[in-house]
Amino acid sequence: MKKPRIVFTLVLALVGGLQLSAESPAPPNIVFFLVDDMGWQDTSVPFLYGKDGKPVITPLNQRYRTPAMETLAEAGMKFTNAYAMSVCTPSRVAWMTGQNSVRHRVTNWTHPEGIETTQNNVDSHRSPTDWGRMGLPEDLTTLPSLLQAAGYRTIHAGKAHFGASEYARDPLNVGFDINIAGSEIGHPGSYSGDYGQNSNRPVPGMEAYYNTGIHLTDANTIEVRKAIGRAVHENKPFFAYVAHYAVHAPFQLDRRFAKNYPGLRGQLLAYATLIEGMDQSLGDILTHLHGLGVADNTLIIFMSDNGGDAPERDVNQSNAPLRHKKASKYEGGSRVPMIAAWAEPNPENPNQQRIPINPASRTDDIVAIFDIFPTLANVAGIEAPSEVDGHDLTPYLQGKPGSHRPQELLIHYPHDHRSQYFTTLRQGPWKLIHSHAPRSFELYNLDDDISESNNLADAEPDRVRSMAERILEIIEASGGQWPVLQEDGREDPLRVPNRQ
Repeated sequence: MKKPRIVFTLVLALVGGLQLSAESPAPPNIVFFLVDDMGWQDTSVPFLYGKDGKPVITPLNQRYRTPAMETLAEAGMKFTNAYAMSVCTPSRVAWMTGQNSVRHRVTNWTHPEGIETTQNNVDSHRSPTDWGRMGLPEDLTTLPSLLQAAGYRTIHAGKAHFGASEYARDPLNVGFDINIAGSEIGHPGSYSGDYGQNSNRPVPGMEAYYNTGIHLTDANTIEVRKAIGRAVHENKPFFAYVAHYAVHAPFQLDRRFAKNYPGLRGQLLAYATLIEGMDQSLGDILTHLHGLGVADNTLIIFMSDNGGDAPERDVNQSNAPLRHKKASKYEGGSRVPMIAAWAEPNPENPNQQRIPINPASRTDDIVAIFDIFPTLANVAGIEAPSEVDGHDLTPYLQGKPGSHRPQELLIHYPHDHRSQYFTTLRQGPWKLIHSHAPRSFELYNLDDDISESNNLADAEPDRVRSMAERILEIIEASGGQWPVLQEDGREDPLRVPNRQ
């Protein structure tokens, strides 16, 4: 099996593979806690703030119980305008490579067999012929491979879903030393019993937990805690990627928490228990870090891989006040919860002195999942490749004033799922949506209209034109792909309205 390409060999050699002198501080440990299909409102932690600067507690915040997330937010920084791609594999490849999906071309979720996943229910269009349906490209440098080369113990726990190729399907190929339960599948056959071993979505490597009554989220947590403990006892800095299959469908009850939701039934009850089970895992890991004596030297970043998928009958109630849900062109499809904190604040720790995070702080600036790569590279003291689209977020964590990345974000989905063939562009409070089928534009000011209910495209033709021009510029510069026409297979690029 070909190993992942490693760049900056000289730089990594000079940082010594983390060969430190007696006076050097211990390298910071890192936990990247990525939840599958968790919405911006699937938590008791408020991410919506009013113009008075006060948090807005929504009905969904009141529904869910996430005390560990509350602890993390109290210790660190909330990112209220954080985004992922609108479906899972593009986001996972994005954080691994630091590239927007428009550049790495894994623009849709991947099937375990590498077959087409687009629904193609629209008569006029279909997906690009050669989009990255096999997943993570082998020629791109991954963040885990850089951390691994720099001396980190790299641990993968949970859902991988990096792709279907022989290379992408195994986390051990892409920079991880340890793989717990990860493969090419995108969701488990079951969260209990044999974890879907007799289905077409078997979770690998969990045989010790078969039919024990232990929920998959808990089993995954037990195993990652063991791996972290071994790294600490061997005096190795660790990068733990905790990527739970929860809260993705199938929406099956986590019985540990069922009694906490007397007003819910059926799938809504199951979903709430999956949320709390995920949060329990976060709390268990925090407790474990304290017990190992490394909490003050461990940075945790919490995030979701796309918008929420709560099983509400009305999709616009799934993530309210955001409109719609996972895979959508609206905010519910891609805005996600994100928190960064040291597991135990300690101003005496040298790494915290370098990257201090003010307790209970927040930023409302736009950030994206591909910013994770350069951010964690900086935290670990290694250099990121030059071809990344992401921006280092550590100045936010350090409390430095101003914006530290362009307040612009493009999300490109040349496929057919819940929203067909769309591209969105955020510029500050403004959001432009272009839909290819039919060719149309929507424009929203999210500062005034977070629910995207008042389309201003007709009232703001100049802004629509300039933002559409910017979309063309970004996609051309990134080598992105457009959906193609069914009739003749030609690409169908955006047409700028009223172009001069």
